[in-house]
Amino acid sequence: MTDLARLAAQLSDEGDDAPLPVEKWHPEHCGEMDMVIRADGSWWHEGTRITRAPLVRLFSRVLRKDNDGHVLVTPAEKISITVEDAPFLAVDFDRDETGYTFRTNVGDRVLIDGDHPITLKESPAIGQSAPYILVRGGLEARLDRPAYYRLAAELPEEDGALVLRSAGAEYRLPVTEGA
Repeated sequence: MTDLARLAAQLSDEGDDAPLPVEKWHPEHCGEMDMVIRADGSWWHEGTRITRAPLVRLFSRVLRKDNDGHVLVTPAEKISITVEDAPFLAVDFDRDETGYTFRTNVGDRVLIDGDHPITLKESPAIGQSAPYILVRGGLEARLDRPAYYRLAAELPEEDGALVLRSAGAEYRLPVTEGA
């Protein structure tokens, strides 16, 4: 049984939402895998789209961003993969008295706060500015177009910027064409 298969079995016993300490795992680098996370949020292995959501969720939980790029990491293996833009998409959000909580395409839930900012930056993969949320460990989610437009419709505009207030933090997103 491979290390990844053992980890998958362990995770299915623990439940899907237990955090993994990937930042504490420092195995030897094992090379590269022909895996690509495309700018549209889809995951591909050797040219074939991965359609099983639990498998994508497993890979997303062992994903880490190191100084030299994105890697899948377990306690015994570290393998480089390709990420075209952000590894995740923020596809929906809820707002309550605490603030804005976004849900990613892989099931993460992220409250916008001082540790999880939202920023507007250029995305070479889509050819325009886009809002990004820091999810965890340097991994970001780009807001997909429907979530962005829904958010933009809710936020007040002040001095040429959309203002998002959440969990005691304030973020100003400059109003731009086509974001």
